[in-house]
Amino acid sequence: MGKKALLILLLLSLCFSFSLSQEIRKPVVAGMFYTKNAETLSRQIDSFLQNAKTSPSSENIVALIAPHAGYAYSGQVAASAYRLIQGRDYDTVVVIGPSHRLRFNGCSIYPRGGYETPLGIAKIDESLASELSKVSGFKYISQAHREEHSVEVQIPFIQKLLPQVKIVPIVMGITSKETITTLANALATVLPGKKALVIASTDMSHFLPKKRANDIDSRTISHIQSFNTSVLIRMLEQGENIMCGGGPVVSTLLYAQKRGDTKIEILHYADSSDFGSSESRVVGYLSAAIYPGSSQSKFSLSPEEKKELLQLARFSITQFVQKNKVINYRPESPDLYSKMGAFVTLKKKGRLRGCIGFTEAALPLYQTVIQASIYAACKDPRFPPVSAKELKDIEVEISVLSPLKKIRDPSLITVGKHGLFISKGDKKGLLLPQVPVENLWSKEEFLQQACLKAGLPRNAWKSGADIYIFEAIVFH
Repeated sequence: MGKKALLILLLLSLCFSFSLSQEIRKPVVAGMFYTKNAETLSRQIDSFLQNAKTSPSSENIVALIAPHAGYAYSGQVAASAYRLIQGRDYDTVVVIGPSHRLRFNGCSIYPRGGYETPLGIAKIDESLASELSKVSGFKYISQAHREEHSVEVQIPFIQKLLPQVKIVPIVMGITSKETITTLANALATVLPGKKALVIASTDMSHFLPKKRANDIDSRTISHIQSFNTSVLIRMLEQGENIMCGGGPVVSTLLYAQKRGDTKIEILHYADSSDFGSSESRVVGYLSAAIYPGSSQSKFSLSPEEKKELLQLARFSITQFVQKNKVINYRPESPDLYSKMGAFVTLKKKGRLRGCIGFTEAALPLYQTVIQASIYAACKDPRFPPVSAKELKDIEVEISVLSPLKKIRDPSLITVGKHGLFISKGDKKGLLLPQVPVENLWSKEEFLQQACLKAGLPRNAWKSGADIYIFEAIVFH
């Protein structure tokens, strides 16, 4: 080979090496958001995973929501999500994070090369990145990735749990409905049939007093659980302090819905004060998992069935109070024969007059309502029995309960969505989902009042009491 040809070959080789090095995105928050030392980082993530309150899931997982603050604050919350995918078989992880430093329209999709961390280089799935770019119309904007931490902090967890997987990093710019829906449509077009996981990177409300932050985050989590994407988009476009990664989260929710029936599980919620910062200015952290939904539909009642149960409750009370008689009744609707727990609440001129029910689904719903109505009127030990002359002033409310679900993490409770059942030994107390809303209680006050209802110290929920949550269909 001549000297000229050798020189050309050498120059081409140098150009290729320079090009490749330019496509490896170097870590920019190692040493700040997480340690630079690979061995220490690996041990820290192992510790987070060991302390997570979740276990590897046998179910297919469509997507995760995970926080992106410094590991000292959000690492344990993130681990609750990542623990689920340990040992899972994915080819690609699509990580969507918000842009904190650069304002731009649309999204930036990293096209080739890799993301480097102290644990090595996570390679880009170039083919999938190209497909997503082509379908969405979003290109690569190098400045969007250069100093952005929201994607980077997810990579070490991915490298630890799925060491062979490739990634597609996406940074979302200015939050708009168009950008959110365009990305969701692209994901729903490209990902089906592929072994791909989506991770939405977000923190919750920022730098608010603890109580206010927790209340705002609780409402936001409720919207996420209910897939209220239109409400979330409106709040994000108005600039409300709910999530810095709200765009990635909503795109992920929309993508999951486009795949078919889905369900979401809230895994862990905390704020920075739980890890040592001041309660005067906290940041919220959330982890969640999205699964394909079950084919079994959620129990519901039609307006006609609700009306029938309310009439049944009132008639049961009237007959027992006036004639000391338990009615004999047979409904036509098959739903009313479903075995369900239920409570009947009686009010007189807006004040509580009786409330009794059954948490266990031991009887058909219509029979449960008959018994609970009579007991609420005549057997509630807090009140004298309802008299005949009071009947015209009695208001009836029915709460049909879902099965109780035991939880270990109180952050999973959403005020306004969940009721509480607290037990320790032979002491038990139940509060319906509407009670904290009517009394303007925070989540902690809700837990304290449930303990007091059980005859336990107000903070027993922190020290050995079992906590159960449930949902309810409430109507009056």
